[in-house]
Amino acid sequence: MSYRIGLVGKPSVGKSSFFNAATMNDVPEGAYPFTTIDPSVGEAYVRVDCAAPEFDEECTPSVGYCDDGTRFVPTKLVDVAGLIPGAHEGNGLGNQFLTDLNETDVLVHVVDFSGETDLEGEPTEGHDPRDDIDFLEEELDQWYLGILEKGINRYESGYTTEDDAIEEELAEQMSAFKTNEDEIKRLVRRVGIGFEPAEWDADDRLELAREIRTETKPMLIAANKMDTPEAQENYEEIANDPDYDHLTIVPCSAHAEKALKSADKAGVVDYRPGDDEFDITGDVSSEQEQGLEEIRDFLDRYGATGVQAALESALFDVLGVVPVFPGGANGLGNERGEVLPDCYLIPPNSTAEGFAYSLHSDIGDGFLHAIDCRSNRQLGKDYAVESRDVLEVITTN
Repeated sequence: MSYRIGLVGKPSVGKSSFFNAATMNDVPEGAYPFTTIDPSVGEAYVRVDCAAPEFDEECTPSVGYCDDGTRFVPTKLVDVAGLIPGAHEGNGLGNQFLTDLNETDVLVHVVDFSGETDLEGEPTEGHDPRDDIDFLEEELDQWYLGILEKGINRYESGYTTEDDAIEEELAEQMSAFKTNEDEIKRLVRRVGIGFEPAEWDADDRLELAREIRTETKPMLIAANKMDTPEAQENYEEIANDPDYDHLTIVPCSAHAEKALKSADKAGVVDYRPGDDEFDITGDVSSEQEQGLEEIRDFLDRYGATGVQAALESALFDVLGVVPVFPGGANGLGNERGEVLPDCYLIPPNSTAEGFAYSLHSDIGDGFLHAIDCRSNRQLGKDYAVESRDVLEVITTN
């Protein structure tokens, strides 16, 4: 399946810069509200250690590319219009923002950690990035609560049949969030409020809405503009604040990533996205060299620009996506002589049979067993697929 990472946040925090750095697309950038009006969708990449070298082979990717044993696997990146307080009530581009947001699987909240923009994206000084983190979570919670309330009202109105349970009604009402009855039931139990909505007070309903939101729209914080002293100070403080332990926070400089990619494209530096170093290979002015050395200092401090790390952590750590290589009848190859042409990103806790369905519904319908191409071991349908498995699927279809 194709995963979609949503870039969210208030205006003027560098979302478009992050998007451009990750995709090298030409989306307008600007330090003013609503630079991005329509959601921009681009192709970004996440890194996976290629399995081909383990078999003394060189892969031939059908999509993405491979660079010295690192596979760059494509994923969709969505830059959504800036969100301002009151979006769940329709303020700003609120309703459109929330609709676009629902097309994504995991969120990367780009936050200006320098504190130079207020809650509405206007220039300021000394703004606390925690306010931005809190306001976005609160907006999303209120959005979920509004939809949850409709399901509760529908249930209490008697519109549903007498045998319908509340979890059935809420699952149907909130189906756009890719939830289901079993998940709703589990989350109601987690909150500990029972299954009689008439006994739920306002706090109970909000807590349940928040649980559904965190389960169906997991989020990572991209601490952007970390190449400023103010951002670095804020990062140290927030990273040590126990109130934010529930979030993964990745220090980022979208500006540094875009600069390195542009310099690499121009032949000025040799840089691979996500690396912790680069080499200057072309002629540069003293001013350009100074700028590149400042970026090098940033890489030395944080290990990377953070753009790749944010995307990969969102998919692999927060969402739990598993990369898997389909093997072929001859081990790694297929009938066209391609070696590991594909790397699939599949849901967490997938089985061998589930992986077969990821390839094609007909392959899943005819599933017999899978073969681990590393060990030649036969695997049953309930085998729990692991990261970087190389699996050949045997099917009647």
